Amino acid sequence: MSRQDHPRPTPRTRRAVLGAGIAAAGSALLAACSGSDADPAGGTGKEAPGPHAGAPGSGDGKKVRPTWTPSPEGKLRHRTFTATPATVEIGGGRTVRTCVYNGELPGKEVRITAGDMLELTLANHLPEPTTVHWHGIALQNDMDGVPDVTQRPIRSGGEFTYRFRTPHPGTYWFHPHLGLQIDRGMYAPLIVDDPNEPLDYDAEWIVLLDDWIDGVDGSSPEDVFDQLRKGKPAMSHGSAYRGHDGDDVRPKPSGGVAAGYGPPGAHAPEPHEASPSSRADKRPNRLMTGARSRLLGGHAGDIAYPHYLINGRTPDDPAQFRAKPGDRIRLRLINAGAETPFRVALGGHRMTITHSDGFPVRHHRTDALLIGMGERYDALITAKDGVFPLTALAEGKRGATMAVLRTASGALPGPGARPAELRRAVLPSARGLRPHESVELDRRRPDRIVRVTFTGDMKDYDWGTDHRPYTPDRVHRVEHGERVRLVVINATDMWHPVHLHGHTYALAGIDSHGARKDTATVLPHNKLVLDFDADNPGEWMLHCHNLYHSESGMMTTIAYHA
Repeated sequence: MSRQDHPRPTPRTRRAVLGAGIAAAGSALLAACSGSDADPAGGTGKEAPGPHAGAPGSGDGKKVRPTWTPSPEGKLRHRTFTATPATVEIGGGRTVRTCVYNGELPGKEVRITAGDMLELTLANHLPEPTTVHWHGIALQNDMDGVPDVTQRPIRSGGEFTYRFRTPHPGTYWFHPHLGLQIDRGMYAPLIVDDPNEPLDYDAEWIVLLDDWIDGVDGSSPEDVFDQLRKGKPAMSHGSAYRGHDGDDVRPKPSGGVAAGYGPPGAHAPEPHEASPSSRADKRPNRLMTGARSRLLGGHAGDIAYPHYLINGRTPDDPAQFRAKPGDRIRLRLINAGAETPFRVALGGHRMTITHSDGFPVRHHRTDALLIGMGERYDALITAKDGVFPLTALAEGKRGATMAVLRTASGALPGPGARPAELRRAVLPSARGLRPHESVELDRRRPDRIVRVTFTGDMKDYDWGTDHRPYTPDRVHRVEHGERVRLVVINATDMWHPVHLHGHTYALAGIDSHGARKDTATVLPHNKLVLDFDADNPGEWMLHCHNLYHSESGMMTTIAYHA
C-alpha cells in the first residue's frame, strides 16, 4: 500500500471518518522555508491581548473584548500546532521546500463539536512573523488573526494561544493572514461536527484543493507578486516583510527542486515579458495571459501554476480514498488555493450538494461544481464499484489535479483523466442554491446599506476598493444589532471571491434570501448583494480572497462595537 492509500477501517459508528491522504509522509524539517533568518518586530509571547488602544486599524481605540463564554455543555479542546519550514513530497518523487503546520501538507484536520471551546497554541518556528485566521468561524474578534487589526503578529520564536467557541457546525479551514503565506503550505481543515447530525452517511472524505508554486524551480510567492506588481510594494497585510525600521526582509526564494513541470495536459499560457528582477536572477516567469472562463465572465486568472494538488498530491501520484461499493460518502471540498478556481467532478457519479460554506442548503443534484478560493461545499455521493477519478480542473487555465475513489482493485486513472461529468450540469455558484429553512435569514428591511466598489485592473495590478488601496484608517462603520445590506460592486474586468470575516451573510434575492455564505463570487461588472446581522462586535475584514488581489490592496474594514 502506498503512503497516500488509506484502507477503510471498521467504523465505530455509521459516520466513520476515513481521512484520505491529509498528511504527506516522510516530510523532513529544514532550517528555513524560502526565508531569511530575519526576526521582524511584532510578537505576542504565549498570550496576547486584543486590539490595543491606538493600534493601527483599531478604529476608535476601544478594545475588542471577548463576547462569548463556553457553552455549559461544550468541552475545552486543546491542540498544539507548529508553523515550521519543511521539505515535503507532493507526488512522483517531487520535493519542495516550503512552510507547513507540524511538518505535514496539508496540516492535519482539527475536529471538534459545535459549542466546544477550541484552544489552539501556535508555535512560530518560521523565520518571519505569522498569524492564524479561522476562515468562516463567527468567533470573537481578538482571535481572528488579522495582523495589526485584531492581534500583533506572532514573532519568530514566539507562540500564541487562540481560544474561542465554535458556535456553528460545518466545514471550515484555517490559514495565515499575513503577506503571501497562504500560497505556501500552511493550511488545514477545521471540521465542526453537529451533535445532532441530520445527514446519514458511512464515510467522510476531506478534499483540499490547492495551486502550488513555492519551491518549484526556485519560484516563490514573492517572485510572483513582484512580477505581477512590477516591483510595487504590498498594500495590505504585508507587515511580515518590514523590519523595525521598515527594511525589506522578505524571504528569499528557496531554490528547492521539483522534478517535472506540472501534469500532462497542463496549460502553458502565453507569458508576459518577465520583470527586470526575474530576468536578473533567471527565475521562471509565472505570469499568463489567455485564461478565460465563460462561467467566470471572462478573465480567469493571471498566474500559471506549475502544479495543482489535492490533499498535497499531484495527479500522477494521487491521494486515494478507499470505500466499499454502496457506501454513502460525505465529501467536504475546500478550495485552499491562492489564485485558482476549480471545477470539480467525480467520474461516474452525481453529487448531492448539502452545505455551502458550512451552512446547510436544500439538497441540489449536480454533475460538477465550480468552487472559488476560500469556498467550501459538502456533497453526498453513493460509491459505485470500481476506481474513479475525482478531477479538479483549474478553471480557465486548463491545468488540473486528481484524487481517486477506490472501491475495487484496478489500475489508477491516468493523470489526464477528464470525467464526462465536468462537461455536464455544472453548479457555477451558490446563487443556484436555496438555504435550508433552519438557517434561512429572516426577512426584514436593512437598517443600513454599505456600498463597496472593487476597482483596479490586470495591467497595472492596482487592485483596491473605491479606487484606493487598503489602509487601516478607512473603516465602514455600522451599529451593533443592525441588519446590514452590503452591496459589493465589481467595476473590474475580472471576477472576485468576496470574503467577510466573523459573519455569514445571505445572498439577497428579489423575493427571498439565498444560501448562507462567507465567501461568494462577484462577476465582472456585476454586483453582489449580501445581508448580514451585526451581532458579533469587532473590526472585521472584507476582502477579495484572491491572495494577490488582497495583498495588492483589495481589502477594507467593517467595524462596530457592542
